[in-house]
Amino acid sequence: MYFRLIRNDISNSKLITLTTTIFVAAAAMLVSLAAILVVHLSGAIDTLMTRAKTPHFMQMHAGELDPARLTEFANRHSNVDEFQVLEFLNMDGARIVLGDRSLADSVQDNGFSVQSDKFDYLLDLNGNIIDVSDGELYVPVNYMRDNTAKLGDRAVISGKEFTVAGFLRDSQMNSMLSSSKRFLVSPQDHAELQSLGNTEYLIEFRLKDLSALGAFETDYAAAGLEANGPTITYPLFKMINALSDGMMIGVILLVSVLVVAIALMCIRFTLLAKIEDDYREIGVMKTLGLRISDIKKIYLAKYAAIAVTGGLTGFGLSLVFKDLLLENIRLYMGESSRASLAPFLGIIGILLVFLAIMIYVSGVLRRFRRISAAEAIRFGNSQEKTTVTKHMRLSTNRLFNTNIFLGVKDVLARKKLYATMLIVLIMSVFIMIVPQNLYNTISSKSFIQYMGVGSYDLRVDLQQTDRISAKAAEILKAMKEDKAISEYAVFATKTFKVTTEAGAEKNLKIELGDHSIFPIAYSQGRAPAAADEIALSTLNAEELSKKTGDVITLVIGGKERKLTVSGIYSDITNGGKTAKAVFNDHTADAMWYIISAELADPSLIHSKVADYAGRFAYAKVSDMDAYIAQTFGSTISSIEKASYAAVAVALMIMVLVTLLFMKLLVAKDRYSIAVMKAFGFTGSDIQAQYVSRAVFVLMIGIVLGTLLANTLGEVLAGAVVSSFGAAAFRFTVEPLAAYLLNPLMMTGTVLIATILGTLGAGRITISEHIKE
Repeated sequence: MYFRLIRNDISNSKLITLTTTIFVAAAAMLVSLAAILVVHLSGAIDTLMTRAKTPHFMQMHAGELDPARLTEFANRHSNVDEFQVLEFLNMDGARIVLGDRSLADSVQDNGFSVQSDKFDYLLDLNGNIIDVSDGELYVPVNYMRDNTAKLGDRAVISGKEFTVAGFLRDSQMNSMLSSSKRFLVSPQDHAELQSLGNTEYLIEFRLKDLSALGAFETDYAAAGLEANGPTITYPLFKMINALSDGMMIGVILLVSVLVVAIALMCIRFTLLAKIEDDYREIGVMKTLGLRISDIKKIYLAKYAAIAVTGGLTGFGLSLVFKDLLLENIRLYMGESSRASLAPFLGIIGILLVFLAIMIYVSGVLRRFRRISAAEAIRFGNSQEKTTVTKHMRLSTNRLFNTNIFLGVKDVLARKKLYATMLIVLIMSVFIMIVPQNLYNTISSKSFIQYMGVGSYDLRVDLQQTDRISAKAAEILKAMKEDKAISEYAVFATKTFKVTTEAGAEKNLKIELGDHSIFPIAYSQGRAPAAADEIALSTLNAEELSKKTGDVITLVIGGKERKLTVSGIYSDITNGGKTAKAVFNDHTADAMWYIISAELADPSLIHSKVADYAGRFAYAKVSDMDAYIAQTFGSTISSIEKASYAAVAVALMIMVLVTLLFMKLLVAKDRYSIAVMKAFGFTGSDIQAQYVSRAVFVLMIGIVLGTLLANTLGEVLAGAVVSSFGAAAFRFTVEPLAAYLLNPLMMTGTVLIATILGTLGAGRITISEHIKE
C-alpha cells in the first residue's frame, strides 16, 4: 500500500520530489565526503610518519657541533630510544637548476641530505625508503607538483650534473609552510658538494614515551646543548602536514552542516505544501476515524523513501568526487592505512542525515493534531491567523506601487510563514560570503601579519655566515643610502634562558628590534615598547603558562632579568616558538638577522630583489609577495576553488528554495488569489506581488546574512585558520564582490525563481476556488 501511495504521490509532484531529493543528496554527499576525507587525511599522515619514523624532537643547528657531548646526553637520558645527527647542506637557489628552471626565486631553504640509517627516512612515491645511487637526485614532491622538475630531467647543482631519478616525500618538510626542503643524493655526491654550501645539522631524537616530550625538551635546554636554530617537535610536524588539506575539509564541514540545515528547511517547505494540497483529504481521513499515527505513516513513508534515495545518491557521488579531493593528500602523504574505514564512516554520516530527516519530518507532522476535520472539509486549506498591520493601509499608501505595497504588507502580516524562507536565504548568503571572505583574507598581503611576520616589500635573511653582525651592518648601510627604500627595520634573533615556574630552564629565541615599524597582529595585548617588556608566541605562552601582564624571568649575561608579557601573537616561523623584545643586548651572539624594507615605489620590487641578491651573495633576498605565494599558494588555491563552488551552491539553493516556497504560497493562497482576480487584479499584478514579497525577504536576508557572515562566520573561519597557528583573525572583505556583485546575483536568481514559481497563479479560476 505504501509503495503505491508513494509512487502516485511522486508522479503527481515530480518537481518538488526531485528538488527535495537533490537537497538530501547534496547534504549526504558533503557529510560523507567530509567523513571520508578526515579518515584519509589522518590515516595518510600517520602512515607517512610511521613509515618515515619521524623524529619526536628535532633541533636544527648552524655552527660548531660536539657529537660526543650529544651522544653522551642521549645515552644518559632514560627516555631516548634512538638518536642521530643528520647533515643538511644548505645551498643558494641560484646554484640549483632542475631541467631548464632555476630555483633562484625560491623562498625555501633548499639543501641536500643523504638517506638516514636509523630513522627520519625519505620515502619515494610508493612509500618505500629510497636507495639512491651516485649521479641520482631525488627531488621534493613540491617541485613535481608545480612542474619545476620532471622525472629524467637533467639537474645541475653548482656545476655538477645529476639525473632526476624520482621524487621524495619528507615527513618533516613536505608542507610549503616548512621553510626548508631536502633533496636526496648519495653519500659520495654529498661529500663532493660539501664545500659548495653551508652545513646545518638536524639533531634528532626518538623517545620511548612521547607523552614526556615536554620534559625531554626541558632537559635538552638545561644541558646547554647545541640550539642555534629552530626546535620542532612531533605534534608540530603532524599539524604542519595536515594544514592545507585540513582547511579544505574544514570548509566542507562548515558548508555540509549548513546544507543539512537547508535540506531540513526545504523538507519543511515541501511537506507544508503537500499538507496544503491534501488538506481536505486529511480532514476526510480524520472523519473516517483514521488515527493520526496512521496518517503520519503515509507521509513518513514518502520522506523515508526520499531520504534513502538521496542518501544513497549522495554516498555514490561522494565516492565519485573523493578521488579528486584526495589527489593532493595522496601525492604528498600517500595512501592511508585506514582507507578501508572511510566508506563505513561515510555511511555513518549518511545514517545521521537520514535520522535527522525522519525526526524532523515527524516533528513537522505533529501539526495534524491541530487540523479540524470540519474546517478542512469545508475550506480545503488551513485558515491561518495573520498579524494585523494597522499602520499599513492601502488608502494611505503614497510611496509604493499598489502591488509592491500589498506584497510587503503580506510579508509583515504572515511573518511566521516567511521566516522559514528568510532563514534559508540567510544561510545561503552565509555560504556564499564566508568562503569568499576567507579566500580574500588568506590571499591578502596583510594575512602574513597573523602569522608572526610583518607586512613589507623586501626581506633579507642572514644566517649561517661568519661576521654576521658586520654583514648585517653592511646591508643596513646600503638601505640607508637607497632612496628607493622608504622604511626599513633590522631584527636580530638570539637565544636566552628562561626560568619556568618550576625552576627549570628553557631556551627562548627572542627577536630583538623595533617591532612598531612593521607591526604584526596580536591575539592579546600589544607589541613590546619598553626594555622591560616581551611578547610571546602562542605556543610559548601556552608552554610557559603565561598571559599578558605576567612576568617572566630571563637569564641575560648570567644575571636574572624580569620582563612583563605585553602581548601574545601567532607565529608559523621557527617551529612557532618565538618571542619579541626591544632591549639591547651585547652578551649573546645573534643566530640570524632579518632585515625588512618597504619601497617608496612597489613596482621596483623585482629589480631591488635582483640588486640586493647580487650585491650581498651571502644573504637570501626575498620578495614578500613571492614568499606568500610560495608558502600559502596551495592553500590559497584550495580556498579559492571552494569559494567559487560555494557561490554556485548558494545560488542553486536560492533558485530551488524560492521555487519551492513560491509553489507553497500559490497552493496556500488559492482562495485569496481567486478573490483578487474577482476584484480585477490581473495575472501580472498577482505575480508582481509575489516578486515584491520575495525581493523584500531577500533584502532582509542579505543584510542579516552579511552581518552573520562577518561576525559568526569570522569566528568559525577563525577556528579553521587557527589550525595554521593564527590565533588573531579578522576578515578582509572585498567591497565590490560583497556589496554589489553578490547582491546582484542573488536578486537576479530570486527574481527568476519567483517568476517561474508563480506561473501557476495565473491559471487559478475564480469559480473553482471561491466557496461559501
